[in-house]
Amino acid sequence: MKYCSQCGSPVVQRIPDGDNRLRYVCERCHTIHYQNPRIVAGCLPVWGEQVLLCRRAIDPRLGYWTLPAGFMENGETMEQAATRETLEEACARVRNLSLYTLFDLPHISQVYTFFRAELVDLDFAAGEESLEVRLFHERDIPWSELAFPTVGRTLECYFADRTGQVFPVRNEPLAPLLAYYKKA
Repeated sequence: MKYCSQCGSPVVQRIPDGDNRLRYVCERCHTIHYQNPRIVAGCLPVWGEQVLLCRRAIDPRLGYWTLPAGFMENGETMEQAATRETLEEACARVRNLSLYTLFDLPHISQVYTFFRAELVDLDFAAGEESLEVRLFHERDIPWSELAFPTVGRTLECYFADRTGQVFPVRNEPLAPLLAYYKKA
């Protein structure tokens, strides 16, 4: 950040009085510009024994498979964001959403949430951000072509939990992308 969004003056980094972190502060109007993590919301859409994946048509990770997900917009709940992203990326409608995974990614200042959801029907297609959209059985998941550790971990949890039909909400931190793929 170089300029204040309130008055347009240059900003400096300093620890404001009563705070304990470096913040961008405008020395002219004294606005403190807080930067907080971004929230990504998505779905694990299920149809019978299959899950719906999208092949990304955008960077990052163009051409890799993912669950439909994206950044929340102001004024929407996480569930609304997950439903919207599923419709935008997979042209798919979902119901019976249930919070399933919540991942902290402090190295990129993001929080990912995925909801287990039922596909309403098989009327889905690639949206603007997807090259293709397909249903996969567990044995056919393109594990080496998954876009993000959050997607792989959500799928791992789902297939493990599915055997007992118990789906606890899982919350865990995830390592950076390179660290994840080096262990695989």
